[in-house]
Amino acid sequence: MSKTPTTVWPLSGFGDEIDPDPAIQAAVLLALGASHIEVRSAWGTNVSELDAGQVARLKEILDSKGLRVSAVASPIGKVDVTLPVDHELDRLRQIISVAKGLETKYIRIFSFFRAEGRTAEDIRADVMERMGVLAALAEESGVVLLHENEKGIYGDTPERVLDIMTTVDSPALRVAWDNANFVQVGVKPYTEGYAMLRPYLEYFQVKDALAGTGKVVPAGEGDGELDATIAALKADGFTGFASLEPHLASAHELGGFSGPVAFGVAARAFAALAVKNGVELS
Repeated sequence: MSKTPTTVWPLSGFGDEIDPDPAIQAAVLLALGASHIEVRSAWGTNVSELDAGQVARLKEILDSKGLRVSAVASPIGKVDVTLPVDHELDRLRQIISVAKGLETKYIRIFSFFRAEGRTAEDIRADVMERMGVLAALAEESGVVLLHENEKGIYGDTPERVLDIMTTVDSPALRVAWDNANFVQVGVKPYTEGYAMLRPYLEYFQVKDALAGTGKVVPAGEGDGELDATIAALKADGFTGFASLEPHLASAHELGGFSGPVAFGVAARAFAALAVKNGVELS
């Protein structure tokens, strides 16, 4: 009887959820079996504000630990849609230089907030214009934008994420799938969104949440259908990054924090689900 081939997913995680210091971030991630790190901030400075010297220093630290960068977790698109197009375009140029310096092709982005009283339909044209321009710059620069389904932005439901993907229709714009964020907007992620978005799903952000309260919990302990999602991704032949974003201690406008202990709890919970589904994390 032939042995089922092992499915291997490279494991990453948001380093700044562990500690502001990249050296500590790297040490904890390596101890948890990760081969990569997702960079959102270093030394308390967001990636949109890191200068060339800081990027070089960060790369040197990560190289010395043997840790590679899976993605730059940028705040692009986590702003009101009424800001001028060039506002985020200029920031993306800066973040592309950070991504190049860290030797990753992936940049996480969002699809814009709207003012109170405005509907998603009200801002659709402005969102599509901005996402199209951002994707064009990404394609020209040889990077791939990963749209995260953050609550409150245009693309917070599976239907509107699909709308962005099909309207922009760019190979430089793909989906960073977040189960917890879908739960927080009343969506059953696997049941209601997986089949719809799987053709665009290129990056898996590991987070779970309770439907009743929206509280973020370790993978498998909430209503995010993580078990079913992992099983389906394995069956589909997914071999992309799985990136831990626990948010177990606090969450704020530009991210969240867990600390080393809670981050370890999140990592072990996800590892247990991976093993159950025959996925090896590396």
